[in-house]
Amino acid sequence: MNEFFLQFLPTLLLLDRVCMAVLGILLLLRCARSLFSPKGEPEIWGFLSMSNGARYQLQHWENMIGRSRSADIRINFPSVSRSHAAVCRDETGKWQVYPLNAKSGVLHNGQRVFTPSPLQPGDSIAVGGVGLYFFPANQTDEVLQAQKRTRAGRKVSAPVTLMLLTLFQTLMLIQFLPGLTDESTLPILTCFGGLALFSWLLYAGYRLLHRTAYELETLVFFLITLGFAITAAYSPSALFKQLITVGLGVCLFFVLNLLLRNMKTALRLRWPVAAAAAALLAFNLLLGQQIFGAKNWIVLGPISFQPSELVKIAFILAGTATLDRLFAKRNLIFTLLFSAYCVGCLALMSDFGTALIFFVAFLCIAFLRTGDLASVVMAVAAAGLGGGIVLHFKPYIADRFTVWLHAWEYTQSTGYQQSRTMSAIASGGLFGVGPEEAWLKHIGAANTDLVFGVIGEEFGLLLALCAVAALVIIAVFTIRAAAYSRSSFYTIAACATTAMLVFQTALNVLGSVDLLPLTGVTFPFVSMGGSSMISCWGLLAFLKAADTRQNASFIFRLPKGKVPRVPKAPEPEPTFFDQIPDIPVDDIFGKGGGLQ
Repeated sequence: MNEFFLQFLPTLLLLDRVCMAVLGILLLLRCARSLFSPKGEPEIWGFLSMSNGARYQLQHWENMIGRSRSADIRINFPSVSRSHAAVCRDETGKWQVYPLNAKSGVLHNGQRVFTPSPLQPGDSIAVGGVGLYFFPANQTDEVLQAQKRTRAGRKVSAPVTLMLLTLFQTLMLIQFLPGLTDESTLPILTCFGGLALFSWLLYAGYRLLHRTAYELETLVFFLITLGFAITAAYSPSALFKQLITVGLGVCLFFVLNLLLRNMKTALRLRWPVAAAAAALLAFNLLLGQQIFGAKNWIVLGPISFQPSELVKIAFILAGTATLDRLFAKRNLIFTLLFSAYCVGCLALMSDFGTALIFFVAFLCIAFLRTGDLASVVMAVAAAGLGGGIVLHFKPYIADRFTVWLHAWEYTQSTGYQQSRTMSAIASGGLFGVGPEEAWLKHIGAANTDLVFGVIGEEFGLLLALCAVAALVIIAVFTIRAAAYSRSSFYTIAACATTAMLVFQTALNVLGSVDLLPLTGVTFPFVSMGGSSMISCWGLLAFLKAADTRQNASFIFRLPKGKVPRVPKAPEPEPTFFDQIPDIPVDDIFGKGGGLQ
């Protein structure tokens, strides 16, 4: 009986991997359908009305008024500057008008102002001679609007998707059962079971908090499952550490969600957070240990971690604009100096891959805060000059560019890792050879830098591509949702985090297959490493903040109050929304934008 079973064991394991690939694709499709099924649903926080009845919707908490195409309220009139004024709302519902034109200012109720001025319903605002009247939404309007928004998880059942994820984790565990030893049995069975239990407990916590969006978390646990499989094949004893760091990451995720829930508190913390990050990098630079050529590790007894991973969270929080500084380019100086400091420290540590990731996040923040493409191009040019200097003084960095796209010519030297990775992916085919037959796991840095190749060899190219697709789905949803985010704070933080994670994934995946130079950065949520795991969970909080669906994010509280029941007779009195004629703006400005 045992011989008969062993004879068909390879076939059974292959069928198991085929089922895993099918389940992986199904999980991605279900999560994508749930995330993308609602169309864009901008929130309406009020109107700016013209005297003839035309009105502009205020769809954000910060609304730029000007002649620029990027303005939220575009008034294409010669006397209106490109960025003339801004109408902003705080968390308490108070509105202010911010004059941005230093010469002409803004006429607020007939009085010229050059500093922020509080707005009341019905106040008049004149920009460049064009008069507008301000009408904010009231509490009843906000409650009605919130109730009409798409509820997360309505299209696709989150518990069913989570059951499929648990089934996927079970099939993954089956791959390791034939090769279990006395030393590996306990960590593999305990940690895979603990990970499945963790995903259900987190979902139960969401339901207790009346939150229904669990798609991003499901995709993250899918990636973590692949990471656990890589760790189980490489070093089963390290699974306990990975499971602990998942728990620590979830705790950090909740703490950051609570912090971001109160935007004023989050913005006040940008200075101490930046100072702590700067001190941590300086400590790392002076007393850090060099591992794999980069001095980016701190070892405290049995604990070792990479400060640069945790600084990523501080970098996003400190670099995101405060509301009163959003519209002035000169206030980008702090972000520029902080970014230069972080990138400089990482360069001195020889951690150039992470330095490049920070620089990309800075470019995203700089462009979103200023809208000035020329400044971004100049920053890229300056970075290119700095990169040339680095290559001159760090010749081993130049070797990575020498081998780039020529890995097969240096298979026994600088192209050793890339050539072995591509060979392993080819041998794995669509469904892999299994963890027992795989050999790439024995190559240096296979569990961190080459994880895409390890997944491809052990579980097949389809599952490796699913890992990349999971992060792409998260990124596309975040960018799509950020366009309708309430505040620019959440928009910029989410977009910068997305740029950081996507670029890091691209460097890891494309570097391992020689489409980009191999830089030695991790695959988010997949690569083995506690610092990276905790950091990625922290960054997920910024992505979660961009989700404005009903009962989706912890960031946004549902409006308080109940909608009053309206009797059938007499007819209810119209609100200010109904009193303003809905005349399209194009009727006044025309499709070209100028006054008719």
